[in-house]
Amino acid sequence: MSAFIRPDLQAFAAYSAHAITDAQTQPARVDHLDTNESSYDLPAPLKAKLAGEYQQAIRANRYPDGGHEELRAAIAEYASQAIAATNLRVTANQVTVGNGSDELIRSLLIATCVGRSGSILVAEPTFSMYKVLAQTLGVDVVSVRRDAATFEVDVAAAETAIANAATPVRMVFMVSPNSPTGNSLTRAELDWLRNLPTDILVVVDEAYFEFSQVSTVAEALTRPNWLVTRTFSKAFRLAAHRVGYAIASSEIIAILEKVRLPYNLPSFSQAAALIALRHAPDLLAAIKEVQTERDRLCQAFQALPNLQTWPSAANFLYSRPRVQSLDSVFHQLYEQGTQIRQTGGGLRITIGTPTENDRTLAHVRQVLKP
Repeated sequence: MSAFIRPDLQAFAAYSAHAITDAQTQPARVDHLDTNESSYDLPAPLKAKLAGEYQQAIRANRYPDGGHEELRAAIAEYASQAIAATNLRVTANQVTVGNGSDELIRSLLIATCVGRSGSILVAEPTFSMYKVLAQTLGVDVVSVRRDAATFEVDVAAAETAIANAATPVRMVFMVSPNSPTGNSLTRAELDWLRNLPTDILVVVDEAYFEFSQVSTVAEALTRPNWLVTRTFSKAFRLAAHRVGYAIASSEIIAILEKVRLPYNLPSFSQAAALIALRHAPDLLAAIKEVQTERDRLCQAFQALPNLQTWPSAANFLYSRPRVQSLDSVFHQLYEQGTQIRQTGGGLRITIGTPTENDRTLAHVRQVLKP
């Protein structure tokens, strides 16, 4: 490899979307339940509205709105609804928008760690992109484990890891509900995060907020070192448009606006997010069915003697086979037509449509039959 490439990147494994190329049998139909997208496409009327936006309002020869003014205001209004009881309101200058949450994570790493000694702390298993993006930027990652039974963070171990880190921990990433395990932050975890020194940025990833309806946005508005990230890729059904956003104090947001690339979000994606917010009640109505299906599958999986499954507050379930290897179960399910995610020492299964879930349950029962 050329000498101008960083040595650590030469050995680095790139992120994989987990396309399966070594299956012995290629199924005729595959249920894609591996990336926690919504299994429900945008309704046809909203697709028609979006097409109309492109035809009538978007000029393809012009750059997008680089400040995202209209979208930031709409996000602020939406995010304020969940904290109405606190008498707090999110304002547009407390919101920044990214090309998916990944861009926001990268911007946070650049703003806190790149160019000086600094590291991040994660509790594994968790969303892999924190570690991946940190490593691509040459940022150290401090990892602690979660409880084997509950997946709660080992707070004492985290405290020790921060105290003994080779480079100062400048940011702590937590997901609530956590991916891949589906558990929300506990009172003890929240108390620990609240008591961290203010020179450590606390980032709470609420990608699955709409499914749990538990939020820390109020903390992000009242604490100088808290930030919440969210996405339109899950409950709002806009994974193809790559729209993420962050909420924090206006001071933190102003810094992230400096780091953000200009024109980072295409006009079409901004239009899609605005349409989704205007029709939020219609789009989010599907959440009830997802929750019902999730609980149905969870009960059915927990009844299987060869499978351990944990409760979830998100739109997926996390399981571990008791007998067969993860790899074996993963590939057998794919060969039957159910594609899931193998991660963190377990299997993460996105909740699909009722028909997809019926097939998933049948395939799991077949693979794990006693």
